Amino acid sequence: MSIEPWVFYAWACWIIPVIGALLTPLLAKLGERMRDFSAVIFSLLAMLMTLSLLPLLFGDVEWPLRSQVSWVLLPGAPILSEIRAGMLLDPLSIIMANVVSVISFLIMVYSLGYMRGDPGLTRYWFFMNFFIANMLLLVLADNLILMLIGWEGVGLCSYALIGYWYRDSKEGWLHYWVGEPPEAYPPSHCGMKAFIVTRFGDLFMIAGALVLAATAKTIGFPELLHADTIVPAEMRWLLPAALIMILGGAVGKSAQLPLMEWLPDAMAGPSSVSALIHAATMVKAGVYLVARLFPIALSWSASVPAATSFFYAVMWIGALTAFIAASQAVVSTELKKVLAYSTVSQIGYMMMALGAAGLSAEIITGYVASIFHLMNHAVFKAALFLAAGSIIHAAGSRFLRDMGGLRKHMPVTFYSTLLATLALIGLPPFGGFWSKDLVLSTTLSSGQYAIFILGLSTAILTAFYSIRMVGLAFYGGEKSKKVHEAPRIMWVPYLILAALSLIIGLVAPLLESGLEAALSRILPAYMHSAYEASSMELLVPLTSVTAIAVGAVPAYALYVRGMVDLGEIVEKHGYMRALRTLLIRRYYINTFYYRAIAYPSIKLGHAINKVFESRVIEGINNAISIGARRLSDIVRRAHTGLLNHYVIGLILGALILIILILAGGA
Repeated sequence: MSIEPWVFYAWACWIIPVIGALLTPLLAKLGERMRDFSAVIFSLLAMLMTLSLLPLLFGDVEWPLRSQVSWVLLPGAPILSEIRAGMLLDPLSIIMANVVSVISFLIMVYSLGYMRGDPGLTRYWFFMNFFIANMLLLVLADNLILMLIGWEGVGLCSYALIGYWYRDSKEGWLHYWVGEPPEAYPPSHCGMKAFIVTRFGDLFMIAGALVLAATAKTIGFPELLHADTIVPAEMRWLLPAALIMILGGAVGKSAQLPLMEWLPDAMAGPSSVSALIHAATMVKAGVYLVARLFPIALSWSASVPAATSFFYAVMWIGALTAFIAASQAVVSTELKKVLAYSTVSQIGYMMMALGAAGLSAEIITGYVASIFHLMNHAVFKAALFLAAGSIIHAAGSRFLRDMGGLRKHMPVTFYSTLLATLALIGLPPFGGFWSKDLVLSTTLSSGQYAIFILGLSTAILTAFYSIRMVGLAFYGGEKSKKVHEAPRIMWVPYLILAALSLIIGLVAPLLESGLEAALSRILPAYMHSAYEASSMELLVPLTSVTAIAVGAVPAYALYVRGMVDLGEIVEKHGYMRALRTLLIRRYYINTFYYRAIAYPSIKLGHAINKVFESRVIEGINNAISIGARRLSDIVRRAHTGLLNHYVIGLILGALILIILILAGGA
């Protein structure tokens, strides 16, 4: 029986890296080079499988394509006796799968140089390949349960890779700790923090999935599109409630308010991990989930008006997160933490676009804006994180104050960082300019003017902290004369990504129209919208470029040219010191979580251990132990060693059995 090629590619793209992960310990026995290069080859094969799916986007295909297998439950199951699960291919999943696989491969190549000589490389390669596999499974899953398997898989890998340097050595303070007192954390703490916070969001997601399974009797994405027509009218209010609960999982995984505090501290992991998990792939899972639910929520809103609350929630959470995270990046003292805040902020942009699209007449424009920005961000932010790894290695410190003057000694890293930074800012003609303007245009067309202002303010802050980062790292006085360029195997991947961010911008109009044509095919016909030119057409690019100038010019004067010492100005004004402290302390959101949740939970745990476990559980264990010992003493006394006693015991036992048999027969 022959199968379609796309079926093989869809299943193989995530199964291959699973095999690679499982073989890593065995390959390590054959030698370090065999282990290292094999790990990269498995990621290459996964990329080739997803690239083989791209021709489907240009063919006459009736979406979605689905390949399923049956999971048989116990006979007589109360709700379902069989669950069918499999791969779902449509333009959204194919595009996302290729973003994941291509960038993952480049990061794996970078890791050959960046992680060389590390004693834990077998563990590193295992979790990196296992992460790639779970991320691709998450993207291609055709139902919520299968998606949750990949979802939890990437969460587990994230925990292990954030806390990769779990020994928390004091020697690693300048390299892989995060923060400064009173908010300084070692890698093991950061890994556990990420695990707990994201699991909290996942609880809501699981609850939402269960509500849908109970009410709609399905968890398959294609079937959910019309679930509102089969749910009784009196129970339809549960549908938008389920969407909001599932949004909790997206908020946790994509580090949006109020669950954003784990991502800045996740920078304790290697820079390659930051690039893969916390810039290009895993944190985009929440955006992907919202994009996957988008047509479902829009379809339900026709019969359940309350479903539009989903779009309002997504839009406001994204807008507020974008602004707050950008303001925190303005004062951050660590290179990777600036990029982490930037990631949180830019994901907020994507969420904002999806939310506004659901409230706009130009639905497809906003939908394309979010996915286009996701693609752009994955490229330029992965380049920035990889370059940051080279910079931190060269400077010997994660702090921006220990850098400076690196431009002369690291020209490739400098130009790569500059290109990616300009894409992040959204300077034309880079790709970030086009997608960011589409996002802002969507907020205007939906009539969400407050959201537009928040988005524009975020653009100003983005330009400021981006130029500040480049100025502090590459300009100013040299802190060390021993700095040198990164090896080629490290700078080639991020130079390719940085150049790609410019190439995307140069072909952006064609790419944008292609995305619109492809993504519109997965939305029902009545959801399509025709874009009409208006007098407002030039407003967004003009205001966008103006916002860049407002943020970039003062940052250039302060941190590149060094015209004014901002530190002295801040120290002279009490309100500026207070504002700076507020931003450095992360609006005290992180402090609130520790004082209101973490510390009380730890104290409660100690109290439970002291009272319940020490007295009750150990008391029960001791009682069982004493009882067993006394019973053993009684039984032991029956073993006298005298043959007569044993014969009498056998006769009595036989008589008892005969009586029981006769009584049963009667």
